[in-house]
Amino acid sequence: MWEPQPDVGSLLRSTAKMPTTPVKAKRVSTFQEFESNTSDAWDAGEDDDELLAMAAESLNSEVVMETANRVLRNHSQRQGRPTLQEGPGLQQKPRPEAEPPSPPSGDLRLVKSVSESHTSCPAESASDAAPLQRSQSLPHSATVTLGGTSDPSTLSSSALSEREASRLDKFKQLLAGPNTDLEELRRLSWSGIPKPVRPMTWKLLSGYLPANVDRRPATLQRKQKEYFAFIEHYYDSRNDEVHQDTYRQIHIDIPRMSPEALILQPKVTEIFERILFIWAIRHPASGYVQGINDLVTPFFVVFICEYIEAEEVDTVDVSGVPAEVLCNIEADTYWCMSKLLDGIQDNYTFAQPGIQMKVKMLEELVSRIDEQVHRHLDQHEVRYLQFAFRWMNNLLMREVPLRCTIRLWDTYQSEPDGFSHFHLYVCAAFLVRWRKEILEEKDFQELLLFLQNLPTAHWDDEDISLLLAEAYRLKFAFADAPNHYKK
Repeated sequence: MWEPQPDVGSLLRSTAKMPTTPVKAKRVSTFQEFESNTSDAWDAGEDDDELLAMAAESLNSEVVMETANRVLRNHSQRQGRPTLQEGPGLQQKPRPEAEPPSPPSGDLRLVKSVSESHTSCPAESASDAAPLQRSQSLPHSATVTLGGTSDPSTLSSSALSEREASRLDKFKQLLAGPNTDLEELRRLSWSGIPKPVRPMTWKLLSGYLPANVDRRPATLQRKQKEYFAFIEHYYDSRNDEVHQDTYRQIHIDIPRMSPEALILQPKVTEIFERILFIWAIRHPASGYVQGINDLVTPFFVVFICEYIEAEEVDTVDVSGVPAEVLCNIEADTYWCMSKLLDGIQDNYTFAQPGIQMKVKMLEELVSRIDEQVHRHLDQHEVRYLQFAFRWMNNLLMREVPLRCTIRLWDTYQSEPDGFSHFHLYVCAAFLVRWRKEILEEKDFQELLLFLQNLPTAHWDDEDISLLLAEAYRLKFAFADAPNHYKK
């Protein structure tokens, strides 16, 4: 286990030159004003049971669209509301309540793409002028059902437990095999990962651990040792003049994170400071940028819950976790966060071109999805950058409770380019989700205040499943039909 070395800093300063984190020049652009003025609003609540999913099947495009439409239509009908329109002119109706949708008859077969390739795409470039690129694959399942009955209250706890146990068993068998089938793991994970197998599944889906089960222990040991070496080599330099600003900003930002119960624990604060500082030093092209700090929490909480019993993810207490275990969790969190950031690093380079591009793409997409909402925002001079900057910068973590972020990341990690490409459609679905409330607001200040403080405190997995179902539908309609997207 790593222990601080008091003489490492001076030794390194005399033998090697530290990589520097570039100091950002002051910018007074409108973009930077929006960035600095966005508000922080965290809401959290109880953790909920994992939702269940049916096996996916390869279907043709008509069946894919019909299934996604049917899921949302059935939910709307059960709430006594008009159904959603189909096609590019979709206009989502008022907020659905957190109640599981019922399948139209028996098992609702969930869909996956006719294109199953999960090849990685090149990182998005700020110079890309083209709109959305055609996706390499589509989500494997649009949403989740709890059974064949239309009334979820009639489901017995034993039947639910049997389904949960069966699904968990599928994950365990897949993970225990000599070589985990990552395609199958993605298919199962799209509609949510059971809590007991989530730590290992995330490590595999992020590319941190190999599919071969025999290689995993050695890989873990090697990567953890490598991270501890980074700490010994770099961490003492946090007090050097060249790195003082970086470390000071990290130190300021961590207490602003959520959940508060986690951040107030000194051990956690120290772990997060080390992770963020080491990442910044090793990625001088971007250095540390506000927003990166939030991306540590989901990985850390998921990995720590493997060792403690926590009723709610917001109240995790690390005091009883052995120091050696905490060190290993710290290393695992660092590497998984690094894998995530590898795919969206242009979000955090100078002037954050990745975010500016994604916000523009969101604006164009919403103008095609729901022209009335788009026109309403424009008429009241609300710019997308004023609210969607944070949606992109923090991957919606400031908009939904932590338990919902974790569920959302189950799907993001099972999607190719989930944190960059699919996130755009989730943001579009998220905005249109509030169309009734948006159209009712006639004042700029009130409209912007609503969009920056959306009422999601009581959201749970079902709300996220419905959001993902709509995002999936939009992705299928627009990413795979670029002419619908272009004006």
